[in-house]
Order: sequence, then structure tokens, then C-alpha cells
Amino acid sequence: MAAPLPVSPLAPEAFPELPDIAGVRFATASAGVKYTDRTDVMLAELQPGTAIAGVFTRSKTRSAPVLDCQAKLGGDNSQGAAILVNSGNSNAFTGHYGQTSVEEITTAVAARVNVPVERVFTASTGVIGEPLPHERIIAQIDKLAAALEPGQVEAAAQAIMTTDTFAKGAGATLMVGGKEVRIAGIAKGSGMVAPDMATMLVYIFTDAVCEQSALQTLLSSLNDTSFNAITVDSDTSTSDSLLLCATGASGVDVAGNADFAAALNLVMLDLAHQVVRDGEGATKFVEIAVTGAVSDQEAKTHAMAIANSPLVKTAIAGEDPNWGRVVMAIGKSGAEADRDLLTISFGEVLVAEKGWVSSNYREELGVAEMKKSEITLSVDLGLGNGAATVWTCDLTHQYITINADYRS
Repeated sequence: MAAPLPVSPLAPEAFPELPDIAGVRFATASAGVKYTDRTDVMLAELQPGTAIAGVFTRSKTRSAPVLDCQAKLGGDNSQGAAILVNSGNSNAFTGHYGQTSVEEITTAVAARVNVPVERVFTASTGVIGEPLPHERIIAQIDKLAAALEPGQVEAAAQAIMTTDTFAKGAGATLMVGGKEVRIAGIAKGSGMVAPDMATMLVYIFTDAVCEQSALQTLLSSLNDTSFNAITVDSDTSTSDSLLLCATGASGVDVAGNADFAAALNLVMLDLAHQVVRDGEGATKFVEIAVTGAVSDQEAKTHAMAIANSPLVKTAIAGEDPNWGRVVMAIGKSGAEADRDLLTISFGEVLVAEKGWVSSNYREELGVAEMKKSEITLSVDLGLGNGAATVWTCDLTHQYITINADYRS
């Protein structure tokens, strides 16, 4: 097995201290799905009454676990629920064997945790096209069920990692109507990230009360400007899944509550940004802000064209303030643009305006901005009021090294 990857230079100092969420317990185990020296299976048990919302990859080749989860959303939540996640194998592009694996795992979990099989959600992440050795996972279910306890969210985050170099978590506590409400989330994602829904895998838990349809509406809305506004390498995974679980243990109904929505948004943004900071081989965290488009959607189209451009991303890796590559990306996006109205800035440095390099621009100023580990690239199109912000990372030699050896 290849040596562990060095921790991303953009990683936070430590895993955050997250609030415990009443109504959810976690356990992890080593099933040896692919990895032999670490945990690779996570089980979460949710109390009866838990509402579950989700968004998933729109890939046309999405995996059997994704299809199964999509089919189960919105069902009766009067009984408990469970989530089981394995890393190392995505159970994608495995034909009818993929569905068989899902059925075997969900049936075993349902029997051991005493919940309906319709309330068991699974996810698999890792190599595509190899049958999932689900019998190894099933062999660990008794152990997992016996070990379930609250406060194990960091261990859960570690168990779902693949090429991630650090476990990802974010949380919030707020007061609603004089009572405390808690939110805690974990994520995994490092490569194959241009989500088209979420990142690779995200699980967010709250003790709030929220009816499923309202929870789903809120999640779908916030997803557009968080997990659906990041990209590492422009590739959409077959396995992207995001579940938001509201246990209701606090007794506080948050449907339509703006403060809760704002807190959840911050948690989702934090997790999304951590995925970018752990982009395979990343050394730069890049915010791309586009204004002046004819619509918000057109602004996002331009922003993602810039964020996904290999030429832009390699220039950033090389600390080269090459605004010509930004102009190129705008021109190819397909959204409306006028060359002679463009304004481009790197950080606070005005690089180009009215379709030409700024008279005050000095190359050393642009280079100084590119040497920073966190970079803001701003574009104003001069066409309207549309705006969007997305986040990405640079593209380095290490990305090629990681992915050239991924199945080895």
C-alpha cells in the first residue's frame, strides 16, 4: 500500500470540537474493504422521528447506493433510521452486483439496529468498477451496533476518508425561541469534485425539529451556493451524497427560521471549503467572484469556467498572474460577455479594465498576490447585476501523482 499522503498545507490546525447531537450515535470499524491499516466503515443510528433530506449526484452513471438512497427519501419517519458508509470501494459500475450488495448490507443493518430496511441509507466511496466485498462489511455489523455511542463524530469523519489528508467537520450552536439548537456535520472529498449537487459524501446532523419537506427545501436551496459552488478538478463523482438529518431531540421547530438557515449555511460552507482545501495536491485556496453578469446563473457559468480551467489552475500553482487565461476562460464559457467591458482583479490589485491591462498595473504586484496561499480572483463583466462566487484550488504535479497511482 502507498504511503499516506502528507496533510494538505491548507488544512485547519485540528478537527473542530463539535456539539453532540442528541438522537444520533456513531460507531466505526475496520472491514478491510480496501485499506488494511485504518477504519473504513461508519455506522450512524438515528432515533425515531428523525427527518432526513438529501441531495445526490446527477451523474448518469451514479452508483447503486445513490439510487437506493434517492428512492428512500421522504418515507415514514416514525421509526428509527441508520446510515452505513464504507470507504475504499464505491460500489459503482458493478451491474446487478451493486444492488445486491446494497440489499445485503441494508438488510443486515436493519435487523441488527432494529429499524425498517426502508430507513437504512448507505454510501460507498472509492474505486469504481470493482465489486464491493460486502460480506466484509456485514461481518462487522454486530461489532458496530454494539459500539454505538454519542460523541464519536470525529471517528466517523475519519472512517469515510479516501484520498483525503484530513478529517473534515463543522458545527454550530444557536438559540431559537430561548432554546439551544445544535448542528454538526462531517464530509469527505478531495478529488473527483465538481459536485453538481454536493461533494463526495456529507452528513449533517441537527437536534432541531423540521418536517421532511421543509428540511428538503432548505437543504436544496443552501446547496446551490455551498457544495454546488466548489470544484477541485471538474469531475463529477458517481457517488456524491449529502444527507441532512433532523432528530427533533431539542423539541425546537426550525421550519422557516432564518437564524437556523443562516447557521446551517455556515456549516455547509465550512465543510465545502474544507473539501477544496484538501483538493488533491492543492497548495492554493481560490475564491472566484464574478459580478456584472446578465444573471446570477450566467455569473456562475463564468465563475465555474474559470475555476475549472486547467490553464488558470496551473498558472495559479506556478504563481503566475496570467490574466490572459482568465479572459480565455470567460470567452469559452458560453455565457454572455463583452471583451471591452471586462474588469479583472487579483486580490486588491486591478489587473485589467475595459478590455485591456490597467495602466496602473505592475507585474510585481500581481506576483505578490499569487504567492499567497489564499487568493481572490474577481471579474466584473459590466453587463448587468448578476453575481456568483465559487471556490477552487490550484492544479499541481501532485494531483497527477495521486491519480496516476490511485488503483495501485
